[in-house]
Amino acid sequence: MPVYNAPLLKIDPKETRRYAGLMRAKDFDERLIEDACQDARLLAEPRGIWQLYDYDCEKQIVKADPPFHIEGTKIGKHLSGCDKVILLAVTVGDAIEDMVTKRFADGEYASSVLLDAAATTAVEQLADGMEKAIKPKMAAQGYGMRWRFSPGYGDWPLDQQPELIRVTKCETIGISLSESKMLVPRKSVTAIIGLYKEVKGSEEAAHSPNGCAACDKVDCPSRKAVK
Repeated sequence: MPVYNAPLLKIDPKETRRYAGLMRAKDFDERLIEDACQDARLLAEPRGIWQLYDYDCEKQIVKADPPFHIEGTKIGKHLSGCDKVILLAVTVGDAIEDMVTKRFADGEYASSVLLDAAATTAVEQLADGMEKAIKPKMAAQGYGMRWRFSPGYGDWPLDQQPELIRVTKCETIGISLSESKMLVPRKSVTAIIGLYKEVKGSEEAAHSPNGCAACDKVDCPSRKAVK
């Protein structure tokens, strides 16, 4: 049950601007975004956990105890050729969300929105950092890593979120589910990463679209520019 608790030394203001829907707001005061990033960094309680499982890509079954079947065509295609998977969960805790709620209640709407965006950036950075930490460990075993895929993305239903809670054992870092199957704390992420045996000379990773490039929701306000 490997745990990941690296500190957040900096929160990306450009990504915060994107999550706040301000990419086209050229005259927006950058200091407000930077202040939100600093506040989020100080409020964050970063925690992460991950588990490694064998995987049957033909049947889309994670060989946990008990096993579970991954539903969805796109996620199945994404994990094609993988014989192991990593299930992970990360959170930046409750304090940021509590402050977002307080500022909104106090009428500090812009500050609330920016802090919320900075918190989203923070949890994504935490997940990115976990991936980077895991990658050399898997490479040493001869495995390449697919990019992480979360419930609710593509056709992987949120109804499978309880299974990710179970197999990641993320209750140990304070993550649970609401009745509507939303993660608590809200600024949390669960995801799966496929592991495939690397073949020398393979250019799979270079040609595999990921993130926004692999998503067909082109009207998403947080969508990155796709080249």
